[in-house]
Amino acid sequence: MTGIQTAINDVDVDLGRLFASLVREWRRIAVVSLIVTGLAFVLAWMATPHYRAETRILIETRESVFTRPAVEGGENNTNPVLDEEGVTSQVEVIGSTDILMQVAQKLELAKRPEFDPAANMSLVGRLLVLTGLRTDPSEIPAEERVLKAMREKLYVYRVERSRVIVIEFSSEDPKLAAAVPNAIADAYIAVSRDAKLQSNSDATEWLEPEIADLTKRVKEAEAKVANFRSQSDLLIGQNNSVLATQQLSELATELSRVRANRAAAEANAQGVRAALQNGGSLDSLPEVLSSGLIQRLRERQVQLKADIADLSTTLLDNHPRIRALNSQLADLDRQIRNEAEKILKGLQTEAKTAQLREQQLTGDLNSLKAASARAGDQEVELRALEREAAAQRQLLESYLARYREASSRTDRSYLPVDARVFSRAIVPSEPYFPKILPIVGAAFVGSLLITAIVTLLQELFSGRAMRPAPGAVVEPVGQVEMPSSAELPVPEPNVVVAEPRAEPSAPATPKPKPSPELHPSLLAELPPQPPPTLGEVSIERAAEKLIAGGATRAIFVSPEGDEAAATAVLVAREVADAGLRVLLLDLTASGAASRPMLESGVYRGITNLLASEAQFTDVIHADLYSDCHVIPPGTADPARAMRAADRLPIIMNSLTTAYDVVVVECGPADAEEIRRLVSSATEVMVSVIEPADKAVAEAAAELEAVGYGKPTLVTPLGYKPPSAPVPGRSAA
Repeated sequence: MTGIQTAINDVDVDLGRLFASLVREWRRIAVVSLIVTGLAFVLAWMATPHYRAETRILIETRESVFTRPAVEGGENNTNPVLDEEGVTSQVEVIGSTDILMQVAQKLELAKRPEFDPAANMSLVGRLLVLTGLRTDPSEIPAEERVLKAMREKLYVYRVERSRVIVIEFSSEDPKLAAAVPNAIADAYIAVSRDAKLQSNSDATEWLEPEIADLTKRVKEAEAKVANFRSQSDLLIGQNNSVLATQQLSELATELSRVRANRAAAEANAQGVRAALQNGGSLDSLPEVLSSGLIQRLRERQVQLKADIADLSTTLLDNHPRIRALNSQLADLDRQIRNEAEKILKGLQTEAKTAQLREQQLTGDLNSLKAASARAGDQEVELRALEREAAAQRQLLESYLARYREASSRTDRSYLPVDARVFSRAIVPSEPYFPKILPIVGAAFVGSLLITAIVTLLQELFSGRAMRPAPGAVVEPVGQVEMPSSAELPVPEPNVVVAEPRAEPSAPATPKPKPSPELHPSLLAELPPQPPPTLGEVSIERAAEKLIAGGATRAIFVSPEGDEAAATAVLVAREVADAGLRVLLLDLTASGAASRPMLESGVYRGITNLLASEAQFTDVIHADLYSDCHVIPPGTADPARAMRAADRLPIIMNSLTTAYDVVVVECGPADAEEIRRLVSSATEVMVSVIEPADKAVAEAAAELEAVGYGKPTLVTPLGYKPPSAPVPGRSAA
């Protein structure tokens, strides 16, 4: 088979030669730059100078604290006149057509050629008008032409986060540049004052008929209140209350007092009656003690008892004098009792009198209740009429106050505008355009850069700045003879070679790729392959066995350590070069199998997948030197990942579904450790570098004894990877 390799990147840019063109063409670059700079200087020198001036207006409350209108509650209105949106609206008012027209008429701008494009039209402008590429300015009214010119030269804006409005105007005449913004500011103040005057006049005209109507309604409402009060006999007593209600309250108070007196009299009579009936002492009763006659009788009784006691010392009890004194003493007791009975009768009479008074007051109270109820209903209606009259009166007073204030402001012409000019425009002494030095400098730098870029592009497109790429030599490729099936070597007795596939379409041809970087132990030149001692096979034969046998998994065990892990890498690359989808799963602790296939050893891998820190798309990476994919050990905690080792069969099933062959490098693992990885269509292989190593024979024997069958021994010795293809050619 013959092939031809076509150059893709066979030339490079010679930067030294490219930038050397600037040195060769420096004269042309300098001349062009100087010419452009000179033209810019001439144009700037001949350009008509323009002057700019500005006037500043402050939006603020111009009312003083003494003349500011009062709001409800008697306090002056201290709120800001305009908010941020209001100030922005005033910017639009300043640039309105009415104000600009007033200024244009006042300053007679229509007579100036600067504001009339039709007056001094250039030759080029006239040609454009004749060809129809431009509208004839004379067809537009003069006022519109002046307004258009003014708007092009006028710039009104609000200073950010403030209530200051700036009016800028540019003109060829410095005096006019200062006069226009000042005139616009004055016109704005006058328009604002006229607007306030009109608003004040409109308010006065509206208030006059309203006040007249309200005056009439207030009189009618107050008349209704007076008529209803006289008809309903709602007399007002003390504390601004209806007389019936006040009498009812006083009568209720009197009734309570009478009931209390009756209860007290009945209680006192009951006490005296109980003392007289039971023969108790009357001295403890307050009513008896309060009687003056009883007190004198008691004093006489005490005196008699003292006399009897004195005479008893010298006389006997039957002595006439002592008997006379005892008779007087008994008579005093009867008098005291008779007096107590009189007090009892008085208390009973007082209780009956209080009861009769209570009955009378109760009747009067019931009569007043009915009258008070009627008065309450009438009072509700009266209060409604009073509220209506008070509301009408309050509204009338408010309208009268506003009317007087508006009238006084109109009569005295006191209508302060909520704006003032605090910075008037002055005649500018220097033009803002043209600035000759910046224009000339910018023209020089710009022309210099543009000329240099054009020179570099010319050198680049001419091909003079190109050079051949390294190794871009086109050489013929010799014919490669493909061996037939009869010329294939006979397999060794201990090597199981699968039968070739039925009706093969074409032998698999490895794709061109750069020489892979193998494990560091394979970087040195490998010695020639010695005769097989344990029945080991080469990398190619192992790949053929996986392809022909239809194996979906290849489990590699490396008893000799990390150096033998390169066997799995080489087999995986060979199978991938045959056109199958191959994945290498590195289960070594050091990542010996995946490290030479990737740029670094810090990629996420199988441990991250087991620890649920990543998904399949995050841990599958592409081999740098083949179409094989690889899953490295990963960066997660191995101890945490091994706690989820039961998920390995699920992961293997998923990978087997997505790939044709899954190659697993297990390192120096034993038969029990690879149990989770083995399923149907699995090929167990042992990596061999030193056949004399006892570890290899022991590992193979252990795998066979456990029941995995006789494993295939694979050695990388004698393997020669495909040489790097020559750039600029294609290989078949």
